Formats: sequence, C-alpha cells, structure tokens
Amino acid sequence: MFQLKPMTPGGVTAALAKAERYRLLNEPEGAESICLDVLEVDPGNQQALITLLLARTDQIAQGIAGSVTRAREVLPRLRDEYDRAYYAGIISERRGHAQLLSPSLGASALAHDWFVDAMECYQRAEGIRPTGNDDAVLRWNSCARVLNAHPELMPRHDERPEVVLDD
Repeated sequence: MFQLKPMTPGGVTAALAKAERYRLLNEPEGAESICLDVLEVDPGNQQALITLLLARTDQIAQGIAGSVTRAREVLPRLRDEYDRAYYAGIISERRGHAQLLSPSLGASALAHDWFVDAMECYQRAEGIRPTGNDDAVLRWNSCARVLNAHPELMPRHDERPEVVLDD
C-alpha cells in the first residue's frame, strides 16, 4: 500500500479549481481524489464536499457500482439544510437519467421513481431556498420535462396481478 502525501492548506483554492476542471473534462475520479485530499486538510470545506458529491454523481452514468451510495454519504456533512435537500435531488435525478438510458427490464419504472424522488427533494429545497435562488425550481422543471417527454416512464406497480386458472 502506498502512503498518501498530504497537500498544504495553502493549496486548497487551486486544488478545488482543478477538481472543477477535472469534472468538466469528464474525469470524475480525478476530481474525487482532489476533493478527498482537500478534505484531509480542511474536513469541513463545503465547496470540496459539494464537488466530491457531484464527482460521485458523475460516475453514476458510467455505471460505477456504489456511486449513489457514496454520493449520499456526503449529504450529512453539508451544513446547510437547503444544500442537503437540493443535492439529494441531484443524486436522484442523475440516477433517473442513468436508468432512462438502461436497457434492463423495469428500467423505465425505476427511472420514473428516481425522477419523482428528485422532484420531492427539490420541492423541499424550494421551500427553504435562499432569496433569489431558483436552482431547485429549475431542476424540478427539468425533471418534469423529462417525465412529460417520456410517457412510457410509469410508476412501478408492486401489486402482482392475480392469476386465474381455468377449471
């Protein structure tokens, strides 16, 4: 095992900018690694936590196992209740988009459920949003547009139909 090298506290700002660039370059693993290094020297850094969460959600569409769980692990560390609700919605919305693209049986019902969950999170965030912050409204509308554009996305029906055998 290799011993990780610690970064200096003075390098946090530049490191976070680099993490953002890695996300934009579709290199979420690199962004995640940088955020983990920042959090070693500044455990409560909210920008690092949010970027870490987003880098992990970037990995959902790549099919990386555990991405949703690992992204959700960050939520309790966010100080602001609005951020917790908003980013919970982001996680569910991104999972919904991944399910939308999945060819597996039942994926459309799962996509529907993830989008509805995201909308519920955004609804909570909207109720406690800072003045002038419409991000939760914009994300809610985005989910609504996806559901409206894909009528095949229907909720799961957990009830199994009764099988009637002819005598």
